[in-house]
Amino acid sequence: MEKQKTKKYSEQLKNGLVPYVYQLPVILLLTLLMLVPIVMVIQYSLFDNVIMNRNPVFSGIANYIAILQDETFITALGNTLYFTVMSVLFHLVIGMLFAMLLNSKAVLPGLRSLFRVFYIMPWVFTATIIAIIWRLLLNPNGVINYILDVLRILRGNVEWFASTRTALHAVTFVNIWAGYPFYMVSLLAGLQGIPEDLYEAATIDGANDVRKFLFITVPQLSPIIISISLLDFIWTMQVFALVWMTTGGGPIHATEVLGTYTYKLAFTRYQFSLASASAVIVLVISMAIAFFYVRNQKIRD
Repeated sequence: MEKQKTKKYSEQLKNGLVPYVYQLPVILLLTLLMLVPIVMVIQYSLFDNVIMNRNPVFSGIANYIAILQDETFITALGNTLYFTVMSVLFHLVIGMLFAMLLNSKAVLPGLRSLFRVFYIMPWVFTATIIAIIWRLLLNPNGVINYILDVLRILRGNVEWFASTRTALHAVTFVNIWAGYPFYMVSLLAGLQGIPEDLYEAATIDGANDVRKFLFITVPQLSPIIISISLLDFIWTMQVFALVWMTTGGGPIHATEVLGTYTYKLAFTRYQFSLASASAVIVLVISMAIAFFYVRNQKIRD
């Protein structure tokens, strides 16, 4: 009897461990490429200038205090929040409009297919290609200025990426253009999953298109909207490549975001401890948003 119990227990233990054995290579890879660097950065943030100093001294939270008191960091944080909030908001609005257009029966199927390919194009390009395209388009002698001048909307050659008044708005616009297809595809899939019976019942009850949108479409899409908005907020908070290749954080920190600020601390000023502290702050903010995302996913399940 005891032998049978022991054998049964060993089989259960073996069956329970098998999935973890298969996952072990991925777990080791993630630990090596993600967990170890995160721990190292947190450790660096607690010492004085590591890497450049052979014998770094433990400084506690001094680096965090220095970062939080830095005016450039405050500027970068404000720019990042503006850049992120405006991007997420307009991604949602534009993505919803295009998704509803592609889902509309008023548009011929052939045109819907053509529009689907056309609207999703920005998602195909890498950050490098997007930066090059829009630097050419928004050049003082570029196409955008020419069109605005012909339409008599603006006079003169506006330096969109070189002016402190327009640079942040221009970079945000480019990011909005590059990111809305993610929302469009996700919301289009959600729209196609809404039962037609709901709209037919609403029509019988005398509801107009606005009421159908507010009381059927939005509630049905709310889980998708919350999920993709939180994900987009996390991704956009960490933006670096697009800003770096269009403005480099300038002019005069007008487009400085947390990503470019941290990069400059590390590889321009060689203050790796301060850069580590800045990176940890970005991590904490991202983890806070990720907490709400995971919580939302659990509620949906």
